[in-house]
Amino acid sequence: MNERIRVPEVRLVGPNGEQVGIVSIHDALKLAQEADLDLVEVAATARPPVCKLMDYGKFKYESAMKAREARKNQAHTIIKEIKLRPKIDPHDYETKKGHVVRFLKAGDKVKVTIMFRGREQSRPELGFRLLQRLAEDVTELGFVESQPKQDGRNMIMVIGPHKKKAEAKAEKAAAKAQRGGEEPSAPEE
Repeated sequence: MNERIRVPEVRLVGPNGEQVGIVSIHDALKLAQEADLDLVEVAATARPPVCKLMDYGKFKYESAMKAREARKNQAHTIIKEIKLRPKIDPHDYETKKGHVVRFLKAGDKVKVTIMFRGREQSRPELGFRLLQRLAEDVTELGFVESQPKQDGRNMIMVIGPHKKKAEAKAEKAAAKAQRGGEEPSAPEE
């Protein structure tokens, strides 16, 4: 019974990314202790498995910071909703259009919903014309992302902004900084 016990081997990568070679797991652990680093398995499915000498705590901290920075730079898409009726007063229409303009300038998408009640449901072309008119009025700020479509008692259209949310934020910050540089006028008594 002179069987040899096979010691598992790993392909070892040094702390600076240099290839150390194929060594036994015991030697790899010894090297990690001498260098005061951790032995981390980076590719378990490879034959032999690949391990790297690194400071694992520092690695986790740096990857968390990168993820946090990526989330901070990510723009969240927000869909604002405006509800209208087919028989809307001209002044009310202008007010609602002003809201849509404000949302598009801020870089948000706008979902415009026309609600039909009673006999209005038999005249969906009124709602369609109203949505087309609104889309034409805000052409310079946004584009129709999804065409008007009937959904039960409602007709829905989505308008997307031409500029991205990040661009809108930067523009707003620049305008605020410019206003902040001007001297505020003293209140009159």
